[in-house]
Amino acid sequence: MPDIAIVTERLTRRFGGLTAVDNVDLRVTAGQFFGFLGPNGAGKSTTIKMLTGLLAPSSGRVTLLGVDFSAHPVEVKRQIGVVPEGMGLFERLTGAEYLQFVGRMYGLDLATTRRRSEELLEFMQLADRPKTMVADYSHGMQKKLALAAAVIHGPRILFLDEPFEGVDALAAGALKALLGRMTERGVTIFLTSHVLEIVERLCSHVAIINKGRLVAQGSLEELRAGIPGEEGTHKTLEEIFVSIVGHDGGDRPQLEELSWLT
Repeated sequence: MPDIAIVTERLTRRFGGLTAVDNVDLRVTAGQFFGFLGPNGAGKSTTIKMLTGLLAPSSGRVTLLGVDFSAHPVEVKRQIGVVPEGMGLFERLTGAEYLQFVGRMYGLDLATTRRRSEELLEFMQLADRPKTMVADYSHGMQKKLALAAAVIHGPRILFLDEPFEGVDALAAGALKALLGRMTERGVTIFLTSHVLEIVERLCSHVAIINKGRLVAQGSLEELRAGIPGEEGTHKTLEEIFVSIVGHDGGDRPQLEELSWLT
């Protein structure tokens, strides 16, 4: 297995006159729990869509597990799992039917698909409603089903776009434990989240994107070392993020209070 799981070279995506992602060079080591951060509209979801084949780059190159994505897209997609921003579940199926469909699409045999589906539904605490269609799941239940579908085939890279949004604390704890076990087995996890405390707790390395450009990349210790501060203090990821990006990610002055609340 290659030492570097994810490599991008001058990755760029334009939408008309807007450059959403601008010459991004990423390197993620195999087995890392990697956090990808940025303000709203910075280019995070666009980058993930290019890394997972949902969106073609305007220019640049993506290499996953040593394989050029554009040259061998099917080979790469067999080895990755994705929980996208919008999830995109088939809502007129039950949870079991959906997982069995996904498993078969990844080429798993029927017996393996059924066994893994049952284990995942039990682990995600979704097994007690076997006849409930996905359309009737709560948002948190749909998040758990999306993660189950993303790992059913045993991916070597897992892309997660806001995976804990709408998930209750008990379920979030179980998901974190699952993700931790996956990295222990060498799976690379690429996570975006606006909850910086979660990223700081889970991730060993992070990259920060702002206005489409990569502005920081490295371990948390390396990023802390690059931020000036009082000797002996321990900066949080939020303090690092604000120091690098700024309070609003832009050059406009920030309104400190609302006129009708003064």
